[in-house]
Amino acid sequence: MITRNEIIEALRNVEDPELLMSVVDLGLVYRAEVVNGAVEVDFTLTYPGCPLSDVISNDIVKEVGKVTDLEVKPRLVWEPRWSADYMSDEAKISLGYPV
Repeated sequence: MITRNEIIEALRNVEDPELLMSVVDLGLVYRAEVVNGAVEVDFTLTYPGCPLSDVISNDIVKEVGKVTDLEVKPRLVWEPRWSADYMSDEAKISLGYPV
């Protein structure tokens, strides 16, 4: 059975195409776990009008699918609303946010 840590490591390969950073480091992944024999990943975007949800969703399926045979179910969520506080310190520094 795949672990949460293995899912997160696979998700590190999913980049936000605009910011060219991992969705994990950007704090866009809210939940990643196995539920009823499928990998469920709740993710958000940096802003509601962002047109990249399909690209990121497809990349989630592709990257997590490389490490498991389970069905991968990405789900775009808007709560809680994303903020820069969710980013890793490395991402904040890279984008010029205070740490």
